[in-house]
Amino acid sequence: MDDAPSLRRSAQQTTRKPSVEWDFVPPLTTSALTSPEVHTQGRGITYGTAAYVLWGLFPAYWPLLVPAQPLEVLAHRVVWSFVLLAIAVAVLRRWRPFVELSGRGWLIVTAAAVLITANWGTYIYAVNSRHIVEAALGYFITPLVSVALGMIFLKERLRLSQVIAIGVVVIAVIVLTVDYGRMPVISLLLACSFGVYGLLKKKVPLDAVSSLAAESAVIAPIALVYLLALGSANTFTTEGTGHTLMILSTGIVTVIPLLLFGAGAQRIPLTTMGMLQYLAPILQFVWGVFVAHEPMPASRWIGFALVWLALAIFTFDALRPSTRRHAGAPRSPEGNAGPPRGRRSG
Repeated sequence: MDDAPSLRRSAQQTTRKPSVEWDFVPPLTTSALTSPEVHTQGRGITYGTAAYVLWGLFPAYWPLLVPAQPLEVLAHRVVWSFVLLAIAVAVLRRWRPFVELSGRGWLIVTAAAVLITANWGTYIYAVNSRHIVEAALGYFITPLVSVALGMIFLKERLRLSQVIAIGVVVIAVIVLTVDYGRMPVISLLLACSFGVYGLLKKKVPLDAVSSLAAESAVIAPIALVYLLALGSANTFTTEGTGHTLMILSTGIVTVIPLLLFGAGAQRIPLTTMGMLQYLAPILQFVWGVFVAHEPMPASRWIGFALVWLALAIFTFDALRPSTRRHAGAPRSPEGNAGPPRGRRSG
């Protein structure tokens, strides 16, 4: 969901203790935890929950920007996110990483920028064209797509339960393809773009804020040219002060959940944050079905039930103590593992 992979990786790096073997995920509350630790984890859960709830409520936000078309909304989001992030980088004095980033690093940043822009644009289009449920499906299957990408590109070995979960998702996609009368293109675009984005983020030597700022810097000039080229079709100044303020808020709406996610990721275990990630697609699904009243025939319920079954298998496998001992940390959506430091993934 947006730039969550870099936030996960940044939080993991800043809290790593190489000398400590971690073969367990500490419970949220236990007598072994001191009062300050319990308080810290409680705050972490609050921050993480807030981030995913905000992401889950995006279907209520993007339609408020109508009559702006999805491509115009996307361009404004990129530009105003860059403005906000540039201010943050200036205040935090984090310019040096940009100067020190190699040419190869900038190529990776550029590729990541294209992918996250495609992800954002696809989601905005999905919401404003009343394909919210299909978009929710994309974020439900993202963790499993990331595991599959790790197998393909990182040569990671999958456990039997992971293979079964991926197989169930493939069956679900086939069922939903028959139901829709077409491939669930929006779902697959969201899941694949975010999954590959996560893989690329592993190679970017920047912290979360700097990384997203760099990506925005790559796309912002193109977005700005597009907005200028719109001329009178640009709704920024033609639909009243309220609409202008809503357009400006796209930057805040993008950055605030990421900051909350980062704050939560530093305070709670990887597995806990991993469980919270399902809040966003659950809320999106509920909004699509019960608020937007998108059609859900029986065949579509069957397809989603298969997806949820696959996620249950995947989650149970990640939570098993034997899995954590022998396979390492619970897996983040970008396919890498990390210890149960204070944190969760996009």
